[in-house]
Amino acid sequence: MMAVLGLLEEGGFLAAAGGPLSLLLAASAFALSLGYLLQLGSRNRRKLSSGQKYPPYISSNIPFLGHAIAFGKNPVEFLENAYEKYGPVFSFTMVGKTFTYLLGSDAAALLFNSKNEDLNAEDVYSRLTTPVFGKGVAYDVPNPVFLEQKKMLKTGLNISQFKNHVPIIEKETLEYFKTWGESGERNLFEALSELIILTASHCLHGKEIRSILNENVAELYADLDGGFTHAAWLLPGWLPLPSFRRRDRAHRKIKAIFYEVIQKRRQSQEREDDMLQTLLDVTYKDGRHLTDDEIAGMLIGLLLAGQHTSSTTSTWLGFFLARNKSLQEQCYAEQKAVCGDDLPPLNYDQLKDMTLLEHCLKETLRLRPPIMTMMRMARTPQTVAGYTIPPGHQVCVSPTVNHRLKDCWIENLNFKPERYLQDNPAAGEKFAYVPFGRHRCIGENFAYVQIKTIWSTLLRLYEFDLVDGYFPTINYKTMIHTPSNPIIRYKRRSHSNVPSSS
Repeated sequence: MMAVLGLLEEGGFLAAAGGPLSLLLAASAFALSLGYLLQLGSRNRRKLSSGQKYPPYISSNIPFLGHAIAFGKNPVEFLENAYEKYGPVFSFTMVGKTFTYLLGSDAAALLFNSKNEDLNAEDVYSRLTTPVFGKGVAYDVPNPVFLEQKKMLKTGLNISQFKNHVPIIEKETLEYFKTWGESGERNLFEALSELIILTASHCLHGKEIRSILNENVAELYADLDGGFTHAAWLLPGWLPLPSFRRRDRAHRKIKAIFYEVIQKRRQSQEREDDMLQTLLDVTYKDGRHLTDDEIAGMLIGLLLAGQHTSSTTSTWLGFFLARNKSLQEQCYAEQKAVCGDDLPPLNYDQLKDMTLLEHCLKETLRLRPPIMTMMRMARTPQTVAGYTIPPGHQVCVSPTVNHRLKDCWIENLNFKPERYLQDNPAAGEKFAYVPFGRHRCIGENFAYVQIKTIWSTLLRLYEFDLVDGYFPTINYKTMIHTPSNPIIRYKRRSHSNVPSSS
């Protein structure tokens, strides 16, 4: 069983462990393996009696682990090779679980058009989100309740709010990048991750929570963020992994901070126009107000769910622009064309007219979508492409793979923002471009405002270049595929008219 742990660690699923923890993990792995073998025998007996045509199964010589190592090292390559060999629907095992992938627009339609009682989201995502966000919110509640909670958040993410957010984000960006000086080389992902926490907290949480954001709180967010891992996805939550313990400790501390802020706002006579006030005022259909615990959990979810996607996407966008200097200068020229040669402070209406920057953002989301896999648990038998997917399979769609399929996209691996000048850049295939799923994510509009404001400000401040031609490779060890060694070179523009942050 220690070999099992070693293989998991090699594939990026576990942090290093030693001593008594290793023994405990080994015992856990043995129990999981035994349970898997019993389930496998039961499943094989069901197959013999059903006579149904199951999806092609990619066998493995490694019991229990299955293809966890190969998938963990390069999931995109693994899925693309499987698509070439087996077609749009296929199954394989990882850590005792069976995954069925639906690749291509036609196959993906099964997941996107399904009802939640048939292909269930909570059965998959709750193991990831509940320890991070807390109980009583998101995937820890029945779907109708979650839908009500989403509507509550939407009321605080509207155009009137976005108009207020643009100057806040611009000011935060100018303040943050003061430390960069005239020129140099910096870790862009690290910087944008910190900045996006600051801007998102200021815009979405309210001034009280933003005011207490310091290095210690940022570390808590990082530990909480560490809950979104392959280990949390594939392994039971009761395993005493160090990352799980750090996640749980950070959750308790951040909740305590939020409780204090919520109580102070409740007792205050002042009313703010922010998300915290929205959640304090809103009610469920039955008239019940949100509890402090629900508000705190929704605030955590709103920040961390968006922080992942925005920091990763904005970093990749920066590297695509650094690699294509002509395109970068066209985006800078667009700033002057839309806003004026003197580059006054940004506003929301100007952002809407920055079509080239938006096309670059869309193309970044095509080639580097923040979510590699969208998942559901099959609760009822599902039929697709002539195959029957049995209950118990984790049914998955990969936006990353769908966005790269040669039969959908011309010059599929090339960064071509001009493709969005066409009405249907993916030949009209409905689910060929799904960076946020079928329905627009509740934070998608805010993410567009946030990223376009940050990059409008950065393009005014700096010229960006790759360091010795290095374009980051993809780090597959995280659930969201971040750039490896994302060091970028920058130089302040000689005649920058960017307004002061004061």
